[in-house]
Amino acid sequence: MKELIYLNKYFIRYKWRLLAGVLFVISANALSVYNPIITKNAVNLIVQNLKNVNTNEQLNEALRSQIGTQVFWLFLKYLFVAFCAGGFTFLMRQTIIVVSRLVEFDMKNELYAHYQQLDLAFYRKNNTGDLMNRITEDVSKVRMYIGPALMYTVNLFFTISFALGSMFLISPKLTLWVLIPLPFLSVTIYIINGQIGKYSARIQEKLSDLTTNAQETFSGIRVVQAYSREKEMLRFFESESEEYRKRQITLARIDSLFFPVMTFLVGCSIVIVVFVGGMEAGQGNLSVGDITAFFMYTNMLMWPVSSLGFTVSMIQRAIISQRRISAFLNQPSSITHGKGVERDIKGEITFDHVSFTYPDTGIRALKDVSFKVKAGQRLAIIGRTGSGKSTIADLILRMYNTTSGNILVDGIEISDYKTGSLRRQIGFVPQDMFLFSETITENISFGVKDVSKDNAMRFAGYAAIANEIESFPQGYETMVGERGVTLSGGQKQRISIARALIKQPNVLLLDDCLSAVDTATEKQIQQNLDEVLAGKTAIIITHRIFSLIHFDNIAVLDDGRIAEQGTHAELLKANGVYAEIYEKQLKEQRDEKQMDKDLIFVN
Repeated sequence: MKELIYLNKYFIRYKWRLLAGVLFVISANALSVYNPIITKNAVNLIVQNLKNVNTNEQLNEALRSQIGTQVFWLFLKYLFVAFCAGGFTFLMRQTIIVVSRLVEFDMKNELYAHYQQLDLAFYRKNNTGDLMNRITEDVSKVRMYIGPALMYTVNLFFTISFALGSMFLISPKLTLWVLIPLPFLSVTIYIINGQIGKYSARIQEKLSDLTTNAQETFSGIRVVQAYSREKEMLRFFESESEEYRKRQITLARIDSLFFPVMTFLVGCSIVIVVFVGGMEAGQGNLSVGDITAFFMYTNMLMWPVSSLGFTVSMIQRAIISQRRISAFLNQPSSITHGKGVERDIKGEITFDHVSFTYPDTGIRALKDVSFKVKAGQRLAIIGRTGSGKSTIADLILRMYNTTSGNILVDGIEISDYKTGSLRRQIGFVPQDMFLFSETITENISFGVKDVSKDNAMRFAGYAAIANEIESFPQGYETMVGERGVTLSGGQKQRISIARALIKQPNVLLLDDCLSAVDTATEKQIQQNLDEVLAGKTAIIITHRIFSLIHFDNIAVLDDGRIAEQGTHAELLKANGVYAEIYEKQLKEQRDEKQMDKDLIFVN
């Protein structure tokens, strides 16, 4: 149960509701154990009065009338007690079960908030399906412990306590006989309990695999269909589902042992009541009403004792699920707030001998990189694929910490800034475009509050996407679908640019942001960016050279190192990597123009 200690903070938070629930449990059980006493008195009354029956018919009629009146009042008393016990049982469920739903709500929010604080290394190691399974299925299993399992356990304790107490007052000897099956019950619970825990863990792991498989298949459905792999994916899913089914059936078989075992042991207690109670009644030690009350008390114990298996199963599953939840909740983020600096940044960024190795793969992406961008300047970072360009953007956004070296923003260590404050002041267009399944307006205004449609249109114009958006039937209210599936790659990329520009940040990071657009659109965007970037610090990461944007400095990355730095003219004069990329780009442009001429000629 040590895994469930974590939940104590929720019990403290809702202690008054839980205390009320426990009081309702006590009240319901205290009233319930009183009804067998009423029944006992009614039976004894009838039995004793039957002895007074004689041959005088007039006296017998009076006796029957007296018995009927007394039994009627006992019946009304029985109904009143049963009604009150039922009312308290209803209130018990309304308090304890409601608390479990409140805790479920709190846990999901806590886990979701924690997920958002974890660094990218965590997400590179864990599947989305597993993350979702822990925040849904595992939290649901824990809720079952806080609600039904807790309620049944408390109810079981007080039912047994009150029932056995009442039985002991009637006959200590018969009560001890009734308790003979208890050791067998304990051993049975111990054995089955361990099996439930083992199979619950295996089931949750397989469910995470299933969720991950389904999520990846549906997210990549276009690739699956394009390669005609539907049958293969279905066979794999069926195989995983079959394994999950087998594990569930095995657990169900183990669970199913509880109820018959409990019923058998309770049945043994009833047999003992009949045999030993009958002998005691024959000897005059117990009345018929006492035996009747014992039957009722034994039957009262049947559901709580039978529910013990159900309760133990829920607790075991909750323990496994809480262990899985805690594994992520206890996962610290390597990105901390340091000194928690919150200030408006001007945009001076300095890399001082920065090196970085990805913690999950061990790949060394940057090696002793140094450069400085003054506030309001523009830096282009150019390099081939895999040279480490995107890693620089991740480090400026503090998605990772540097392995060695320092990054300064306005002369302050980047690790000293409060992460949220730093990121809010940076506009970022990632290489892997991502749009939410909302409207175009909501995607453009994602990083800003209260954006007017006119403002969204203005920045869509800067990103050269406004005309296309207006041509859609629903315009800016067009739903883009999951991950922007209804749009082309170039459209998604330009909406991402508009989303970064509308923040009007002092620092703008553009990571290969024009890779999916045609040449004419690229030139238009470059011209617009040259205007929009005025007075802002801009770092543009690209594998192409932007000829229409003036850069104060250009850094050429090669195999994680800065091969050369300087202005456009200086780097061409150096005749190094930059000059090679530039010549290759010019040749591609000449080839494209020649191809266009050839097409015109053919037409």
